[in-house]
Amino acid sequence: MPLTKPRIKSKDSNILILAIDIDNDLYRKTGISGPLMGRVQNLNGAAQLALADPEDSDSNTMFYAVHLYDKMKDDGYLVEVATVTGSEKEGYEADKEVARQLELVLNKYKSDECILVTDGPSDERVLPIIQSRVKISSVQQVIIKQAEGAENTYYAIMEKLKEPHFARTVFGLPALILILFAVSYFLGTGWILPVALIGIYLLAKGFGLEEALINSFKGLGFSIDRMSFVFYMSAILFAITGVFIAANNYATKLMITGNQAVSIAYMVEGFLVVLPIILILYLIGRFIDVRDARYYFRTFKYAIFIGSAIILWTLLYSFTEWFMGQIYFSQLVDYIILAMLIGIAVSGASRVMRRRLIRKKNLKGKIVVNDLGAMIGKIAGVDLKRGRMIINTGLGSPITYSIDKIIDLSDKVIIKQ
Repeated sequence: MPLTKPRIKSKDSNILILAIDIDNDLYRKTGISGPLMGRVQNLNGAAQLALADPEDSDSNTMFYAVHLYDKMKDDGYLVEVATVTGSEKEGYEADKEVARQLELVLNKYKSDECILVTDGPSDERVLPIIQSRVKISSVQQVIIKQAEGAENTYYAIMEKLKEPHFARTVFGLPALILILFAVSYFLGTGWILPVALIGIYLLAKGFGLEEALINSFKGLGFSIDRMSFVFYMSAILFAITGVFIAANNYATKLMITGNQAVSIAYMVEGFLVVLPIILILYLIGRFIDVRDARYYFRTFKYAIFIGSAIILWTLLYSFTEWFMGQIYFSQLVDYIILAMLIGIAVSGASRVMRRRLIRKKNLKGKIVVNDLGAMIGKIAGVDLKRGRMIINTGLGSPITYSIDKIIDLSDKVIIKQ
């Protein structure tokens, strides 16, 4: 672990040496919760983690932070040391937890700058969260010296596969594919249905829709104690029913006509018939959660979603009907134009109502944070005509954001980044 001396401009600065455990191995393996503040807590936490799992690199990161703390303190610097942890789920949950714990650390230690200690690039993705709260003057990456060889590479890969995040990807997706092919064989639908479902899943994952859907369920609490649970479960049951209807339509039409393209069109039509019911039930559940949690501003997001869903559903359904010869091409064009007009009207009305609500709320002087909880600054002014707000970060020139990025209004303004 080579120690490179951080570049610190002045010994009068209050310096925070911050170690990061993004996947929260500390809690999973020792039961110790972050943040750890001070030399004693960090040394004890690192020792317990090393005893629980001597091969975990996070303990070396914490030891490194304590070592750096001792060295800089001996050199006359004003330093403090802390460790913050994320979440084994990684992604949004981990970043949000790091932001929360960093708030606690900075409330105790009034720091002018920070030295970030990490064990790899995965930890460094939280740099924007930290930089929004304290200046980062140095990043120290801990590299463990190991013997080279194929057996070490194999061992490292096997250790990574024990972590839930990697295990879900490496084992979960192949398992899903095998299950889909087994169900397809049982239903006699061939390979078309599983390939289509896998394609939809990969498309959703590629465009980030999978994470958005998961966060949508987690955002306000997908709980059996809520009234909305009934609507969510109904939506899921209708979605499963839609898949079976689609599979049955495909198998029946293929047996009659032997035409793959027409059979696929009937399969899509079967699912599209049920899709509006699924969306309505899901949106009712979301509106109930929004009302219960008093997040009224989020209702506008769902209104825009309704407009987009109307356009997409009409396009797919009309095109399918035209392809099967149920409607003329001129009717297809009429339906598409009508759907676009309705969708634009719904989205436009939602945007107008959103801006009216912003006008009623006095946003000037309110604190602005992003969806990870990192503070951006305070609102210096709002220009509704241009749809922009000016934010004073306190670090120099102000920055400008579109008001359409606002996702919630309460005592703070939360924006999507």
